[in-house]
Amino acid sequence: MTAPVIMHVRCGPDITPETYRRLLGLLGDLTPLVQPIPPAAALVEIGGVLRLHRTTPADLAQRARVRALLHGIGPVRIGVADTWATAATASAHTGPSGVRWLPDHRATTAFLDGLDIEALYGVGATTAQTLRRYGIYTIGALAAQSEDVVCRLVGKHGRTLRDRARNHDPRRVAPRRLPEAASLSHSFDRDMLDPVLLRAALLDLVVELAERIRGREQTARALTLSVRLAGGSRTERTRRLPARSAHTDDLRTTLWQIWDGFAFERARIRGLTLTADDLTPAATGPGTQLSMDPAREARHQVESVLDQINQKFGRTLVRPAGAYRTAS
Repeated sequence: MTAPVIMHVRCGPDITPETYRRLLGLLGDLTPLVQPIPPAAALVEIGGVLRLHRTTPADLAQRARVRALLHGIGPVRIGVADTWATAATASAHTGPSGVRWLPDHRATTAFLDGLDIEALYGVGATTAQTLRRYGIYTIGALAAQSEDVVCRLVGKHGRTLRDRARNHDPRRVAPRRLPEAASLSHSFDRDMLDPVLLRAALLDLVVELAERIRGREQTARALTLSVRLAGGSRTERTRRLPARSAHTDDLRTTLWQIWDGFAFERARIRGLTLTADDLTPAATGPGTQLSMDPAREARHQVESVLDQINQKFGRTLVRPAGAYRTAS
């Protein structure tokens, strides 16, 4: 059986959901075996298409990078190896070329052994700190340990990490379509610290997003809030709704739970992106759900009227008072 050839494609931290979907489409032009790893990575099995494209794995990876640049997606980094974990580790250490191909066992071992332990895909800060406390500073040192020793240090997850350090990873690329989603973003022209203005911007986003997915006669299963901080770093959280919904009240409640969970203290924020995840057609109409709460049902009936008014006269005509504060 031919060994797999796996590309791990790593995007920049500021990629938007819409741009990410465009990247997946470009990768799909190379091969149908594309597995999204939201929000900013993907796995691509290219072993079966190398003859079709008449090229090497490194050249095909470079071709993918060029296409991403030409289509306005931006620079991506690509690691190519015969396992998922090693390809992901390689994509984080590509060097100036943006591509690192590990063609054989010798190249893979030479690459992995000298890397710091936290560079191994799946090793978090806490695990790395524990391993270093016991003198394991590199991936090569982890690979040299016995399974029993590693498991005693970091628990049952140690077996998986040791296998990855030895380039053993049984996972294969599992092609699937990215669930449909809808996103809206708000950018600030300066570092934003004011909690009132931040909540106003969030409220405006969630009201418009709920109206949009109701207009598409869809419901969402989860919300994702991505926060772009000063300096370019980005942090995000996802929370599932109690039930599928497109109602503003439900999305707003979930959004505030996400926001409160960040527990920002004097964070300098430059942008917000709110995404309604896993959209599916509404079962009984645009966002309609049955409820035994008369007040809730009344609010939902008013929503459809407000949607029609905003559709006719502009989406900013009727919206919550809290969203009218200047937040730009």
